[in-house]
Amino acid sequence: MIKIKTFPQGGVHPHEHKISKDKKIEFLSLPETVSIPLSQHIGAPAESLVQPNDKVKVGQLIAKATGFVSANIHSSVSGTVQKIEPVMDVSGYKKPAIIIKVEGDDWQDSIDKTIAIKREITATSEEIKQKIQESGIVGLGGATFPSHIKLSIPAGKKLEYLIINGVECEPFLTSDHRLMLEKAEEIFIGIQLLLKALGIKKTLIGIENNKKDAIAIFEKLSQHYSDIKIFALKTQYPQGGERQLVKALTTREIPPAPKGLPIDVGCIVQNVGTVYAIYEAVQKNKPLFERVVCVTGKTLLHPSNYLVRIGTPIRKLLETAGGLPDNAGKVICGGPMMGKALPHLDIPVTKGTSGVVVIPENEAKRPEVLNCVHCSKCVSSCPLGLEPYLLMALIERKYFDKAEDERILSCCECACCVFICPSNRPLLDHIRIGKQKVLENIKSRDKK
Repeated sequence: MIKIKTFPQGGVHPHEHKISKDKKIEFLSLPETVSIPLSQHIGAPAESLVQPNDKVKVGQLIAKATGFVSANIHSSVSGTVQKIEPVMDVSGYKKPAIIIKVEGDDWQDSIDKTIAIKREITATSEEIKQKIQESGIVGLGGATFPSHIKLSIPAGKKLEYLIINGVECEPFLTSDHRLMLEKAEEIFIGIQLLLKALGIKKTLIGIENNKKDAIAIFEKLSQHYSDIKIFALKTQYPQGGERQLVKALTTREIPPAPKGLPIDVGCIVQNVGTVYAIYEAVQKNKPLFERVVCVTGKTLLHPSNYLVRIGTPIRKLLETAGGLPDNAGKVICGGPMMGKALPHLDIPVTKGTSGVVVIPENEAKRPEVLNCVHCSKCVSSCPLGLEPYLLMALIERKYFDKAEDERILSCCECACCVFICPSNRPLLDHIRIGKQKVLENIKSRDKK
């Protein structure tokens, strides 16, 4: 094993709490109804192709992508469309969704439901790209960027490396870890599909060093592929961020956000969950209508990893995991660092739902906010070299132009600054507000 790699600047090491890492992926039983949002990806919402009272099957296309950045949406169940109406999502806002009453589990005939691994790759490069687009694949690491767009290399850019993100650095979350343990061969076939689609040969796979069992499995499989290299990465948050991962594996520096992208330094990054979904789409003709979700928490009775149909209410996941504990203070969609607290438990699972974390009441509330003590810990922990204390002060004073000059839009919202602050300052809350205002100002300038 080569020495453990990491990114050179900032980061923190929260308690890992990987409670469910040894729990095999279980199938979550179907709910009575699902609510499938038309917007569960970055970009324009999909446009519904169904009407109330329509009958649908599992895997059927029910909403078509609109615009360049968008993604198709497929039914995760068979049954009857009840209505199309706004449903609250994790953002706290209501957005259009297709509500389907579940009536059995009747799949489209074209989907290969067998468990046998399909190793032979017969699809051409263009057929692979087309199938990924048709299947509604998006980034399953949380960004939900439509995957087919990443495969379209802009003119003037040269691609050298496919980078696979097996880091899963958020505390508590274990869905990617379990996928790597249980679906490693399928992930490697997915990698071959991506390499063929992209017309390159080199793959770098980064896995955090607290997943030694996954590293061992991937190293064994990689012996059959001369151009796939496995790297153990230091257990440090946010090791799984694109910028940090590319820097750790290649030493290359992605240009500053919001315009800088991995392709600018010859890389494309894909999460292991996305790669597995690509395998299923191309080799099994299976659209993205279900995903693995980690349901966990210190006081949860049965924390585990579940294969969940899109549109299933979070409430059902918690009921299956033993019910919401009496001392629950907050339920987070995603990990505790970058996830969002749910306004209620009927929020549906979407393509971007990697985990559900229950936080006990005694840990759910932020301690009293104190004055900044000028310790500079927020500066030293920022993986992007920003000054969070300064950005917060500028936003408090409404100095938005100055905040833009101080690179507020480069913030990846990793929350390292909040985690490390001894005064419990709401740094990220102010930065998020500031980013929104700066973007509004930029749009106003562009219109003039």
